[in-house]
Amino acid sequence: MCRNIRPLANFEPPVTEDEVHAAALQYVRKISGTAKPSQANAEAFDRAVAEVAEASARLLAALVTTAPPKDREEEAAKARRRAALRYG
Repeated sequence: MCRNIRPLANFEPPVTEDEVHAAALQYVRKISGTAKPSQANAEAFDRAVAEVAEASARLLAALVTTAPPKDREEEAAKARRRAALRYG
């Protein structure tokens, strides 16, 4: 899985549209193999990002869990610790 795509479910405060769009953009970039599409493919690329973002938002809205919401700051601190161990 692409390291730039982060879990978005069950956070407090809830995920924003910008976060969903950023994850969708990373996903489309990954599967298309390009960070920036050519002019000929720009419309298809943008449409794919919008469709993936829409599907992701629907999924996140439909998910149900009994686990308490995760704290964004705490999860960010964990990620920083993992990165420090990984990269020194």
